[in-house]
Amino acid sequence: MVHIRVDGTAYEVREGLTLLQALDDLGVLMKGVDIPHYCWHPKLSIDGSCRMCQVEVEGMPKLQIACGTPVRDGMIIHTRSERALAAREGVMELLLVNHPLDCPICDQAGECKLQDYAFEYGQAHSRTREPRRALKKRVELGSTIILDQERCILCRRCVRFCREVSATNELAVTQRGDRSTIETFPGKPLENDYSMNVADLCPVGALTTRDFRFKTRVWSLEEVPGICTGCSRGCNVHVGVVDHEVRRYTPRRNDEVNGTWLCDQGRMTYREIGAPDRITEPAVRGNSGQLVGATLDRAIGRAVELIREAVQKEGPGVVAALASAHATNEDLAALRGLLRALGSETHAAPVLTGSSDALLVRPEKAANAEGARVAGFGEPGLLFDKIRGGGVRVLIVLGHDVIHEQFLGTPEPLAALDGVILLDTHRSRLEQVADVVIPGRHLAEKGGSVTNHAGLVQAVPAALEPTFEAIAEAQVLARFADALDVSLTDEPERKREVD
Repeated sequence: MVHIRVDGTAYEVREGLTLLQALDDLGVLMKGVDIPHYCWHPKLSIDGSCRMCQVEVEGMPKLQIACGTPVRDGMIIHTRSERALAAREGVMELLLVNHPLDCPICDQAGECKLQDYAFEYGQAHSRTREPRRALKKRVELGSTIILDQERCILCRRCVRFCREVSATNELAVTQRGDRSTIETFPGKPLENDYSMNVADLCPVGALTTRDFRFKTRVWSLEEVPGICTGCSRGCNVHVGVVDHEVRRYTPRRNDEVNGTWLCDQGRMTYREIGAPDRITEPAVRGNSGQLVGATLDRAIGRAVELIREAVQKEGPGVVAALASAHATNEDLAALRGLLRALGSETHAAPVLTGSSDALLVRPEKAANAEGARVAGFGEPGLLFDKIRGGGVRVLIVLGHDVIHEQFLGTPEPLAALDGVILLDTHRSRLEQVADVVIPGRHLAEKGGSVTNHAGLVQAVPAALEPTFEAIAEAQVLARFADALDVSLTDEPERKREVD
């Protein structure tokens, strides 16, 4: 550890770090110690190209870039001296020489660092009279990213990301001097599994995602912390909500989980929240054999009847449950508590698997697969055998992963049961055999906690309310318990929570 002083405040930092790295580790960079920067990023190599982070260091004759200056014991740094402020003003003037004055129509307006720094450190008027250089607009770098070249300030974050993180090397700086531009290599579009991260990295409006481009103004968004549900990594995200609708996911930094990145597939899972196939109304199978819309009270009442009749007729062992690895720890605890109170130990949780990579994507395609295992919900093979053998008469099902081709593949094996009680968020063929259907809430709509593949429990608040009547699965199960006159207490001890 070494001791430094920044603007009169003493700090103890790790030796070997640059000044920006040290301040970022302390959590004070741009949160008390303002050193503006464009090219530097905590998860990328040092580039030193923008020169915006110049500071004055006592004992050094020239200004130093904070991103490339190692800390040393006794170092005294001034970030707001006249020389440092004049240098930033000069850098801002050069960056704006060719930048278009199109903030009102730029999709980055509201979260653009060029806009912010121009206000904080720039001049009030431009001294140039020459026309700005004309470059390409709306360039499709690939299926996900659009480039407006005239807005680019050549920080090269995107280039370094494709070289160092995705390791796909699609982007490069071509030409020299004031003719330099960002381009893709010939015949090599930007099509890696993490391509949309370059839009997050871009400090200006040069790179935008096709998905979010011109969808809404960012200052209209309410950004709520959330968890991506695409796999068991549990990547931290900002959930962008406008008018009870989720418009985007963007990565939220958590060095224990996803760093500052998010895969493209996980990023697009936000569309599931407002998908047209959401289950929006409870239903009960009527005398005609068809599912008929019902009130929530009626659906819960019918579910309780099925459970009570099965227990009275053949004992509690004939009631079983298939949990969902998409459910929260609280939902799973409530389901396990209900079964325990009924005297049943027949339960499992199907977990879908798929492709993975060495960066973020995990093979288990559910955010709470580990949480389901910790709660006692194992593989469903034995439960399937018991269903086929007639040992289960009523089945409580959370979600519809059970009819995926990796498991039953079809709802037909469940058709012979006396009752199938389905708590789900989206429509599926499982409704063909369900006697009761109760709409559930997506994780972003109910909050709670999930446990990632490494056993890290992460709490997440509700980002929005559904536009239809639905309560969390844990609340539905609690109402089952009340009607059956049993208790859901004796929950398993939870692991530590990490925001």
